[in-house]
Amino acid sequence: MFEKVLIANRGEIAIRIIRTLKEMGIGAVAVYSEADRDARHVREADEAYLLGPAVPAESYLNIEKILAVAAESGTEAIHPGYGFLAENAPFARAIGETDITWIGPPAKAIDAMGSKTRAREIMQKAGVPIVPGATEPSETVEDAAKLAADIGFPIACKAAGGGGGKGFRVALTPDDLADAFEGAAREGEKFFGDDTVYLERYLEDPRHVEVQVLADGHGSVIHLGERDCSIQRRHQKLIEEAPAPHVDEEMRERIGKIATDAAEAVDYRGAGTVEGMQVGEDYFFLEMNTRVQVEHCVTEMVTGIDIVREQIRIAAGEPLSISQDEMEMRGHAIECRINAEAAHKKFAPAPGKVGDYLEPSGPGVRVDSGLEAGGEVTPLYDPMVAKLITWDVDREHATRRMIRALGEYKIEGLTTLIPFHETILATEQWAKGETCRDLLEDKDWIKNLPAGDPAAAPEGEDEETTERQYKVEVGGRLYPVKVIGAGLGGNGAAAPTGKRPPKRERKAGGAAASGNDVVAPLQGSIFKVEVAEGDEVEEGALLVVIEAMKMENEITAHKAGKVTSLVAEVGASINAGDPIATIE
Repeated sequence: MFEKVLIANRGEIAIRIIRTLKEMGIGAVAVYSEADRDARHVREADEAYLLGPAVPAESYLNIEKILAVAAESGTEAIHPGYGFLAENAPFARAIGETDITWIGPPAKAIDAMGSKTRAREIMQKAGVPIVPGATEPSETVEDAAKLAADIGFPIACKAAGGGGGKGFRVALTPDDLADAFEGAAREGEKFFGDDTVYLERYLEDPRHVEVQVLADGHGSVIHLGERDCSIQRRHQKLIEEAPAPHVDEEMRERIGKIATDAAEAVDYRGAGTVEGMQVGEDYFFLEMNTRVQVEHCVTEMVTGIDIVREQIRIAAGEPLSISQDEMEMRGHAIECRINAEAAHKKFAPAPGKVGDYLEPSGPGVRVDSGLEAGGEVTPLYDPMVAKLITWDVDREHATRRMIRALGEYKIEGLTTLIPFHETILATEQWAKGETCRDLLEDKDWIKNLPAGDPAAAPEGEDEETTERQYKVEVGGRLYPVKVIGAGLGGNGAAAPTGKRPPKRERKAGGAAASGNDVVAPLQGSIFKVEVAEGDEVEEGALLVVIEAMKMENEITAHKAGKVTSLVAEVGASINAGDPIATIE
């Protein structure tokens, strides 16, 4: 077994992996960007090394730097978590050229399943049912239009290397196709370095059901049952549960075989997830995620299996600790993603400073979080900051427990999805096990969601002399230091003591417009400008696109009129409340 593992990630997934490493007696090495110097995962690791600037391309996506840190720290293996480099075949190959072990599937399996078109072709040949559509990409909009006429509308335009809702656009009619195709290509290039797009039939109200698989190097491939991830917004998951409410034992066995057949078709090894669409009794292969999933927690809660531990064991050459016959699902688990987003503002990202912080607890409650009091959620990274998971004997009881736990969760200073989760879990649609798409696509329902109370914590008290533990960065590595007295912050002021942090002035996001002025409802950068001064616009017309926390946020005209002033420029940073345009 390994003695030291580097986690090439940040936030809650890094902490999740660190916990299992500690239980296994393995040293944990963290990496961090300049923006994450004070992050919780840095402190909880045994060692921590600076990668570089806050921008992911210069830190968490910097393969050369991560490998250099791995060599410097004496790391024996690298766990990528999810996101960033988790499904990056060149990263897996680069690790394979060293004496360090990659805790993940073979690079060839990542290649095969990383390209959605290649994966569909492989699955079709293996006899796995796929969503009707193409197995080859469309080179141009004109090619896409010809193919779409054969497939039939509505059409899903999907980036071949996409995932997590990125690079996924829907064309309901032929008139929508060009925008959907170009949007999918743009996001594919931006987030995955690949603008290849393919088409498939868009299933309007399917259930999103996925199967967790594990495969070792000794010929064993098993599944751990299914999860339902149908509650989504912008094709990004919000709530997951296991088992799926509309899957019976016969279907569980059938889709489990589909998943293990898919894994065997690419000689898979490690933990992976086969995602599919359930339409009545039919089940179609959608894609395979060659990594641990965000929602792996609900499977762990109903099976009792530590999926991260199995990943590490498999990478170390050990066999699976469980057989298919031994796998059993007990009770019901639900996971709510706690995103720093304002649901009532079309799920706009809402970065900010955390005041007081209190996690829920009690029987059957689990929190995977990267948050803590005094921390800060920046617009640079994913908006998901925590996951709340509950377990109970059945779905109804697990729901009641989740509502209770959500009510206990206190995150001052930050707008999150907690009020959204409390609202949707109390609906008749959720109780019936519906997809809730009617609610999530209802603009009025979204607009009237409760905002919650993210009020910042009150002023702190005077500093007291005390003993504190600090970590000092020297040469890109953190070292523990004990200081007795009033510790100093970076500007010479007394450092915080664990009391409530002082209030911090922040511009209110507010509405996107007031009177004639259009202002930014969130912090981010201007990705696209669709109008110019002097243009006449209709109400609802797209003005600019603000990119924040890996999401594109469209800012539209609040009324018809003439654009008499435009201050937004592509590439410029923008804060909540900053002016964008004036419409008269």
